[in-house]
Amino acid sequence: MHRFIYLLAYPVLMGISLLPYPLLYLLSDVLCFVLYRLVGFRKKVVRKNIALCFPEKSDQEKAKIERDFYAHLCDVFLEMAKNLTISEREIKRRFQFIGMDKINAQAKNGQSTILVLGHYSNWEGMLSIGYHLACEGYGVYNPLKNKYFEKLIKRSRGKHKAYLLSRHKTIEFINENESKGNVAMYGFINDQSPRVKPKNYWRSFMGVNVPVFTGADRLAHEFGFPIFYAAINRVKRGYYTCTISPLIENPSDYKTNEITDIFTEKLEAQIRQDPHQYLWSHNRFKHSHLAAKYMKDPTTL
Repeated sequence: MHRFIYLLAYPVLMGISLLPYPLLYLLSDVLCFVLYRLVGFRKKVVRKNIALCFPEKSDQEKAKIERDFYAHLCDVFLEMAKNLTISEREIKRRFQFIGMDKINAQAKNGQSTILVLGHYSNWEGMLSIGYHLACEGYGVYNPLKNKYFEKLIKRSRGKHKAYLLSRHKTIEFINENESKGNVAMYGFINDQSPRVKPKNYWRSFMGVNVPVFTGADRLAHEFGFPIFYAAINRVKRGYYTCTISPLIENPSDYKTNEITDIFTEKLEAQIRQDPHQYLWSHNRFKHSHLAAKYMKDPTTL
């Protein structure tokens, strides 16, 4: 079944990827009308999430965030497909990095680093970071169940010097790299919704109590890696900047989960500045109704 789905989807994805940008964005406009106006793709989730996070905004303001989000989401969807065939020259022109010298200075001193970001703006554009790094760059991810799409994604990332690292093998891989003296940057999209477990760390995110991932926090403490924050922003349609800034210089100076708090507050500030670029279709707050139960447990605080 996985192979059948892949064989059906692959020609469509490649056809989209080969479109010139004017046609790509014309298709995005059509897709937005279909998904938003006709199908209502995840509209209940989007509307609920925006209402939870911005109770102070008027109905008109929340509706504008919603409309702008769908237009942005369709652009990002199709830009993901475009990345299958995009050239090095084109992706460098459309996705620019600011502040890479700070990470590269660490790499030249033999220090591996962690880079954290959220599902904000065009996070997929980060695949081009390898062109700007003085060391290898790895994106920690959750492997796909479909092995055919898994191979496709790995291949498309690898050609741009960005490599995927299964979250199930991260500690083992880092230990091996460190033992060999291999310097690397490890990237985490750090705002996913983890499974609810008794020892989850719960905190407020956009005013809603939810469980949060602490993987980057724990790895920074274990290995002593400094942490950087990637703030991606859309400049205009199809063009983005990613500003890299230091988040934590010395993890040992911070208590358990404190680094996670700092990251979360940084991401919140970015979302509030321009809300429509966040991934509101992700059911990030699906466990919020369990907060009262789990946040009573001292191990979660």
